[in-house]
Amino acid sequence: MACVLKAVAAGALGVGRFSRLQIPFPTVRTFSTSQSSHHVAGPVWNLGRLNHVAIAVPDLEKAKAFYKNVLGAQVSEAVPLPEHGVSVVFVNLGNTKMELLHPLGSDSPVAGFLQKNKAGGMHHICIEVDDINAAVMDLKEKKIRSLSEEAKIGAHGKPVIFLHPKDCGGVLVELEQA
Repeated sequence: MACVLKAVAAGALGVGRFSRLQIPFPTVRTFSTSQSSHHVAGPVWNLGRLNHVAIAVPDLEKAKAFYKNVLGAQVSEAVPLPEHGVSVVFVNLGNTKMELLHPLGSDSPVAGFLQKNKAGGMHHICIEVDDINAAVMDLKEKKIRSLSEEAKIGAHGKPVIFLHPKDCGGVLVELEQA
């Protein structure tokens, strides 16, 4: 620290090789989307907790065994969800879950993701909302696109809807009724 202070003092005096030294400040990153008029959710609906982080995996049994046998997590059995084109395994993390996704068939959206990401990777995040229908209507008014016209029943037996990643900072966001 003393060295930095000396360098700053030298810079202030315009002497030595530190005359152009600039002290770094934390970078402030702003969230920007193609839409210019996003508003904070009003009193009609509210965000809740993070429900899960979904990971697309090329080998569901291998991924399941890793989380169960290597990390010691509680892991569910695989559940096929043909209406979503995936099989899922839930990994309980105490304060939230991970959802391991594997495609059911070649036309699954997860199959396309795995074609681009052979080893797998983070697919989406899921956040609970207290009123999914109000959230969908409000987000449409705010020009946030969804991947379907209306909510569908998800892996937990509750209505879900996916928001377009181009409107969500590059992240595929799933909203789920709490």
